Amino acid sequence: MNHSTQISTSTAVHGSTMSCFKRQYMATFFLLLICIPLMAKKMNVLFIPIDDLKPLMACYGYDQIHSPNIDRLASMGTVFMNNSCQQAICGPSRASLMTGRYPHSTKVFDLYTKMRDVNPDILSIPQYFRQNGYDTTGIGKTYDPRCVDKFLDKPSWSIRYHKSNPFPEDIGAPAGGTGGYRDPKVMAANNKAAKLIKQMRATSRDKGKAYMRKKSKEIYRSIPFSKPTVECADVPDTHYVDGNNTTKALELMQQLAKSDKPFFLSVGYSRPHLPFNAPKKYWDMYDRNKISLTDKPGMIPGLPTWVYQFGTEMRQGYTEVPARRNLPEDMKRELIHGYYACVSYIDAQVGLLLDGLKENGVKDNTIVCLWGDHGFHLGDHENWCKHSNFEEAVRSPLIIAAPQQLQKGAKSESPVEFVDIFPTLCELADLEIPSVLEGKSLVPQLNNAEAEVRKAAFHAYPRNGMPVDKMGYSLRSKRYRYVKWLQIDYKKNEKTGILVGTELYDYEKDPKETTNFADNSDYAKVVAMFEDEFKQRDIAQHRSVAKENFGLAAFLK
Repeated sequence: MNHSTQISTSTAVHGSTMSCFKRQYMATFFLLLICIPLMAKKMNVLFIPIDDLKPLMACYGYDQIHSPNIDRLASMGTVFMNNSCQQAICGPSRASLMTGRYPHSTKVFDLYTKMRDVNPDILSIPQYFRQNGYDTTGIGKTYDPRCVDKFLDKPSWSIRYHKSNPFPEDIGAPAGGTGGYRDPKVMAANNKAAKLIKQMRATSRDKGKAYMRKKSKEIYRSIPFSKPTVECADVPDTHYVDGNNTTKALELMQQLAKSDKPFFLSVGYSRPHLPFNAPKKYWDMYDRNKISLTDKPGMIPGLPTWVYQFGTEMRQGYTEVPARRNLPEDMKRELIHGYYACVSYIDAQVGLLLDGLKENGVKDNTIVCLWGDHGFHLGDHENWCKHSNFEEAVRSPLIIAAPQQLQKGAKSESPVEFVDIFPTLCELADLEIPSVLEGKSLVPQLNNAEAEVRKAAFHAYPRNGMPVDKMGYSLRSKRYRYVKWLQIDYKKNEKTGILVGTELYDYEKDPKETTNFADNSDYAKVVAMFEDEFKQRDIAQHRSVAKENFGLAAFLK
């Protein structure tokens, strides 16, 4: 090659390089033009807690439930396919999520401990946003009201939180509070029971709250139709509490959007929590005869009965549910039908909120975070409701849509936890992440669904009595769930206890959770991996192994 040829080739390469550089520069320039308005304007947050919602929507790969609006939200952001709540019961789960701290840090393990009574200086998500110049308010169920003050956690809200939206006089409130019955026969029976309960409480204060809770359930069960598990009333959405609250939520959104301050607005929904009450049009979306019952079989061989949760919440508090463990098939179908109808009802409310963001001109600078506080059993392993360490109770829906995230309409399979929401919202809103938080920001997974911020997600659920207190500590990786049961005083934050059993599920080989692999020597390395994770987390350590044990007792000695 002569000198002139070399110069020509060099010039061509240089020109190609410059052309490539120009293209990259222009792409970056246009990206900045798009992002600068978002960066200049503080991001709002629309928070959507949904009670007892399990990940059964189309965006989670299921085709039985009609959920076009939640699926629309999913197309705007990221669906976290393998998200775990921290404790599968409302109060502890929400206290943990709202503070970015685990239950052993919040010290809320039940429905009757008030979060700030035991942890006065704890920091909540809306409280932190309030401290950083946000208007913070909401309506419906964000915290469990039993676990916070009468203001639904006064430090959290710059604008007083709305417990519920008053019903117009011509409609009147439904019977049963957030349960909301509209059938006249049920309303009359429910009001009768409520009066008897009020009288009982007035004369039984000295007998304690546990006694009064037990007597209240007995009163409901003694009066036919006073508290059925389902209701299909031919009424508009706004005649039930959740639809009525959406009307107020849209008014709040309109007011907040006009303010110079960014907002944090929480709109919490009570359905699909029992009772499964929804307007008739949502029941009509489903043919009950075509509804599939669970394909997960009954009890898993080798596990003691105290591992399970056979629907105590439903059996003790509702009028027509039989005491025996296995429900009649027609009742199972009715319950699942009601659950589906309630999900579709709430999905319609979510659609109104998403439309409201666009109508108020804040869609492009509002982060939307939708979550269900835990999963829900619908007959799998003979379990109903939540309150267990099984997949159906622990796995919870989480969808985050942020205008500035790099990847949208994605599904992330990596394990995440509810404590991760607090730091994630902070990073998305360009706020410093408080050092006290125990979660991890999920922004890497919002930008790239293949990213991974943790190896396993943590959950814990106790079994009190039977005959001694136990805590089931659980870790969920992409493929496995490991549960370690310890006889331990968890309320005193003990870190070690007596090992009374272990469970290990392999969802790749056994997606229906039919076999406990904990005593299979082929899985010894898997167990060792989880034990190391527990050790790193400084929790769930065992000092000895109980003689009466199931699964891997010899391996863990």
